[in-house]
Amino acid sequence: MPAIAVPAFALTWWLGCYLVGRDPTRAVLWRSAGALAGYAVAVAAWTVSPGSGAAQVLLCVPALLWSGVAVGLLPPSAPEHRQANRGWPVLALVFLLLAAVLPGVGKLVALAPLAGAMVLLLRYRDRVRPAPLPSALAAAAVLYTLGLIVVLGPIDLGPPEVVLAAIGLDLLLMGYLVAVADAVEAGERLSPDLTRALLAAVLAVLLCAGPAALTMLAAPGRPAVTVLQFVLVAMVLAAVGLAGQLRAGLDRLAFLHDEGLRASRSALLLAADALPRRRERRRMPALDADEFRRLTRRALEDYGDVGRLLRNPLVELPTVDRRLAARGPGVADQPLVRAAELRAVLSEHVARLKPAGAFGTTEEWRFYNALHYCSVQGLRPYQRGPQPEGLDRDARRAVDWFRRYVPRRSLRRWQAEGAAMVAAQLWRDLVSTDPRWLTGAGPNGRRLPVR
Repeated sequence: MPAIAVPAFALTWWLGCYLVGRDPTRAVLWRSAGALAGYAVAVAAWTVSPGSGAAQVLLCVPALLWSGVAVGLLPPSAPEHRQANRGWPVLALVFLLLAAVLPGVGKLVALAPLAGAMVLLLRYRDRVRPAPLPSALAAAAVLYTLGLIVVLGPIDLGPPEVVLAAIGLDLLLMGYLVAVADAVEAGERLSPDLTRALLAAVLAVLLCAGPAALTMLAAPGRPAVTVLQFVLVAMVLAAVGLAGQLRAGLDRLAFLHDEGLRASRSALLLAADALPRRRERRRMPALDADEFRRLTRRALEDYGDVGRLLRNPLVELPTVDRRLAARGPGVADQPLVRAAELRAVLSEHVARLKPAGAFGTTEEWRFYNALHYCSVQGLRPYQRGPQPEGLDRDARRAVDWFRRYVPRRSLRRWQAEGAAMVAAQLWRDLVSTDPRWLTGAGPNGRRLPVR
């Protein structure tokens, strides 16, 4: 068992940490990481006590979290998107309790939320990006279901360890598909970053998981030794998967009283982490108007996050190139300067939405107020506690107006509509100044990708 369990535990635990490290703010990544971690803990529990009730329940946890991944991938335009994401945690908890109290094959009840979520995702598969994702996730879910039935049901196909390993491969595939979806959503490359992380994980498995498996084989029937070896492997693989967050945390501790050094190192580390994930420059003219609009909205949402702006394909906009070229040779090759220039471009286009006259709260002001104060200035009007110091009179009035009269849903809608207006301005500038973007232009402003 250790020869199979330890590598399965190590790789699934690492991939879960890697997904969280990609973007700790995305709920879908946390849910998929939870599914992988649940399987890893189940493998450890099965190694300590094969066929125990705790191990069987833990094997059902990935199904429940996988259902959360499916509803999290539903397109925001789907009518069920909001209700499914709100109701999923309660439903998952109910079915987890049922799986815990039902004996043997009754634990397969945990598959019900996964089946419902996959049906819902397949129903809207034409709106999910990338297009093959729902079908691939559904196929992986079917394989996981078959594996779980073999482990928990009366079917005897040989040693359960082999089936457990097959379930682990299936969950690794699920994690990879979620990483692909995240990269497509962010407009990033996945292959270079994932390859580097996988090489580090394989090296860690060879150096750490191998000796851990040998230790378990050398000390059979010692649960304490087995548990400690799994804990050691988990710590090492977590450090590999969360390398960026670990470096940032170490810097905060090591340079506690040197804020300038911390800021400089943080900027350099952000640039280093962003470079493998940035889309190739040659693919920029292949963007169509819909994806360009989505990336513009994401850039405005990430206005205050340099790391995300560095990975946004819009840092390669021709207008950014022209502005950097005017500043002198060599400036265009500096990623942090590119991110700063993209901020300036976005800020100028948001300023174009400002109506004439003094600050106002009429209908014509809503898009500018939503973007300028909540995206560009980074104010959080619904956040409890004091706002940042140094706000001018208009900013204080805007925060008070949002709190008193603007529901959160309305603000989000205004930000989305305002971002679409900014994207339209940028798009018009592109097609009027850069002939590469005119290739394949259609009557509705959409273009076929340039091959």
